[in-house]
Amino acid sequence: MTKRSVAMVVILSIITFGIYALVWMVKTKNEMNSQGANIPTAWLLIVPVISIWWMWKYAGGVEHVTRGKSSQVIAFILMFVLGVIGMAIIQDAFNKVADQGQLPNARAMG
Repeated sequence: MTKRSVAMVVILSIITFGIYALVWMVKTKNEMNSQGANIPTAWLLIVPVISIWWMWKYAGGVEHVTRGKSSQVIAFILMFVLGVIGMAIIQDAFNKVADQGQLPNARAMG
């Protein structure tokens, strides 16, 4: 995961009236998918009811890359209820993952 400034996630999202928030979600979705998460295309964000399901899948990706330190339920609530503040909290979790190094795409058996 790419380290990003937590404050800048909030500030840029506010300054750009939410456009940066969408860009952030797409970029982090791609990074999570490269780490083995299974999040569908971000185009689903523009479909009114389906966007809630998409955020649930995104939250599952957060749980995957943080190895359960941020649960899917908590990540979903952060995104859905707290919006930009929730995104900042999730970015902080991503920064901690980046500090630990990236997850392998597959686990060795044996």
